[in-house]
Amino acid sequence: MKFKAQCSKLKVNSKRQGSSSNLPAARRLGALALVLPLAFGLCSLAFAANAAPAPNFLFIFVDDQGWSGTSVAMMPGKDFSRTAGFRMPNLDRLAAQGMVFSQAYAGHPKCECSRASLQMGRTTTSLNAISRWSRNWSAPASDSLANTLKRANPNYRAAHFGKWQWLRTPEVFGYDAGDGVTQNEDGDSRDPNDPKQSFGITRRAQAFMEKQVKEGHPFYLQLSYYAVHQTPQALAATLKKYEGAGGGPGGGAKGDKGKGGGRGGGPVMAAMTEDLDTCIGVLLKKLDELGIAKNTYIIYTSDNGGRTEVLKGGKTLCDEGGIRVPLIVTGPGIRSGVYCNEPAVGYDIFPTVLDFVAPGFALPKGVEGGSWKPVLLNAGTGKVARPIDRIVWHHDVEIEHPQTAMRKGNLKLLHYWDTKESFLYDLVTDLSERNNLAKQQPAVAAQMLAELKAHVRAGLGEQKFAALETGKVEQGGRPGDGKGKGGKKKQQ
Repeated sequence: MKFKAQCSKLKVNSKRQGSSSNLPAARRLGALALVLPLAFGLCSLAFAANAAPAPNFLFIFVDDQGWSGTSVAMMPGKDFSRTAGFRMPNLDRLAAQGMVFSQAYAGHPKCECSRASLQMGRTTTSLNAISRWSRNWSAPASDSLANTLKRANPNYRAAHFGKWQWLRTPEVFGYDAGDGVTQNEDGDSRDPNDPKQSFGITRRAQAFMEKQVKEGHPFYLQLSYYAVHQTPQALAATLKKYEGAGGGPGGGAKGDKGKGGGRGGGPVMAAMTEDLDTCIGVLLKKLDELGIAKNTYIIYTSDNGGRTEVLKGGKTLCDEGGIRVPLIVTGPGIRSGVYCNEPAVGYDIFPTVLDFVAPGFALPKGVEGGSWKPVLLNAGTGKVARPIDRIVWHHDVEIEHPQTAMRKGNLKLLHYWDTKESFLYDLVTDLSERNNLAKQQPAVAAQMLAELKAHVRAGLGEQKFAALETGKVEQGGRPGDGKGKGGKKKQQ
């Protein structure tokens, strides 16, 4: 306000000096030349002082947590979309403060490729990152989320802690701090006080946030927790709460079909999930302590789905169980306690972050995700506009049937490359994917299949597409028939 007053005063004084008939023209121009730059400079400072600070982003990326693997119902009032026996009070708090997406998806039904898709903002097929052995991605690391963010605003700093899974380092993808190249086994902690490294990751995150606030940098912080991936680990004190209780109060996870992230239930899974939630609480407290909670967007989701009570299939499969995941987003401008029914996918995070930081900034060529900003700031209504009007998943190794799925609107087509079977589902009326509409709507199925194949062909190239058409795929560089390295379906 003080700056504004000075601006107004300087403008008035400059007018008075300019209108004085007693001053020669040259002197009047000279006075203006001295005064106006100062006036404009102070006005610029006033604008900067009143402009909203650049937002921070805290991205909590959970490993192998299925759609119903949290305490929060992903569909309002539907208990089958949550696990009642899990204690997650901090995630409950996030959901109450922000928006829950009922139709959220991972970019791939398995860890590695889902993570690649997220970093680069595109489908795994277009990226040519369809298995753990994929090396020749179609987009350079310089076009990653973190690198693009720092081009849009060089003041940002980025960090990645936890599970990474690719050979090229996080630094190459634009992260200023991180744990380097890590794999699943790195999460199997030998420290009883740090199961799944959840607490260590959280401590490193706290230190990073403190440093950025001290140095005046907005940040993008991705925490790729190893929980709740196998092998489950938990604090002894947390596990004690669940032992003998069937996995948790109010209907435990023990013996159920895939709750708790799709990898089985039991007391350890419930305890590991609670430990993860404890870490979320620590992060929320740190945001409050640093005074940045009101300027930080928090995104919570999983890298792939898992077996659930209602959804068909699980991890590695392009059925809903393998790709549908929890998604909760909170932050400035987001109405609390809202559900959104608009489909969202992991590779949307890239354009969403950029849209909040630098609206209109040119994204790298080939980004296929769309920004959630319009629905986040409009109480969950509206549409996510993507450059391509479809969401595509592809997986052809370590599973019985090489397969691709595509969703357009409410319809989803799943295609098996080896048997040539296609399955058409209306996900609004048939969430469990039991009623194949392909024979009832052959024209729609044929049109969607043609679009699906064109997408795969454009992304993977003629040679790979031709191999898929024959039903043959490569298993880690070796010929295979889509049934895993030993010719049998691999158990995940």
